[in-house]
Amino acid sequence: MAEYFEIPGMPSIPGLRTRGLNAPDDYASMRDIFLACSIVDDFEYSDTVEDISKSYQHLANCDATKDILFVEMDGKAIGYSRVSFIERTDVSGYIYNYFVNLVPEWRGKDIRLAMLRWCESRLREISNQHPEDAKKELFQWAMEKEVGWRGILESEGYKIIRYGFRMVRPDLENIPDCPLPEGLEIRPVKPEHYRKIWDADQLAADDGWLKVKAEEEWYQNWLNHRLYQPDIWQVAWDGDKVAGAVQNYIDHEENTKYNRKRGWTENIHVAREWRGKGLAQALIARSFRILKDNGMEEAALGVDAENPTGALHLYKKMGFEEYKKFYTYCKSL
Repeated sequence: MAEYFEIPGMPSIPGLRTRGLNAPDDYASMRDIFLACSIVDDFEYSDTVEDISKSYQHLANCDATKDILFVEMDGKAIGYSRVSFIERTDVSGYIYNYFVNLVPEWRGKDIRLAMLRWCESRLREISNQHPEDAKKELFQWAMEKEVGWRGILESEGYKIIRYGFRMVRPDLENIPDCPLPEGLEIRPVKPEHYRKIWDADQLAADDGWLKVKAEEEWYQNWLNHRLYQPDIWQVAWDGDKVAGAVQNYIDHEENTKYNRKRGWTENIHVAREWRGKGLAQALIARSFRILKDNGMEEAALGVDAENPTGALHLYKKMGFEEYKKFYTYCKSL
């Protein structure tokens, strides 16, 4: 059992206590806290207790005994935070990230502010183990409607550095005819392809605005996730090399909860030598047909609005519409 401890700045409220993680007992509380937050914070949450349990088997750069904070009221968990870091490869540096989840009825009492400052303090301890001359930055992501949380971040010195969208194609009708470029073929995904597809995705991501070290734990989490559905992926091959892919999935939990039939066209990536040749739109069009054949009525994805590959323009061309806006915040550590 995790021990209780005090953190600076936590308001003095009878019954309010802080502690570390009690695994696996806390996984159900995590799910309940996320669900309560999602109602007011405009993110759609569908993870199950099993999903959380699996993800905690593959935490990257996070010590579960030191890097997780739980907040209780009269013995019931009402919030929790987790910190971790990512090593950059474009510069000598690190991204330090965390989240602060607190059920809505206990907001506005400086609890979230105390949790934020605990996260920053813990991340400073971690950063002391990294080279002194490395670039060290705190990152946070927030939905546009998280006005209260964004206000806290901005009062603590965080600045918006980028923004993005969740996008939805509201129907799967009138799917454009986008032929595959000559020389490529689509093949069913087999287990021996998994690592190649993962590596191709990571390589393509290096042309984004941040280059980071891909951790083995990320790969293992990807392989074991409920939404890992390679049977509906669209992967184009150039001989034995991945030219591009769309890692489609259908979140049946989410669809049941929100009473819809939505498929996701995510992890869209194209090798550098095949960009600008119509491969991405061909794979997306094929993905629409796959999702429709599986009974879906709409498609969704997330995108960095300033993606240097011009992804936002392509997605609009393919019928996606801006649905929700989110921000990336940054603060020097």
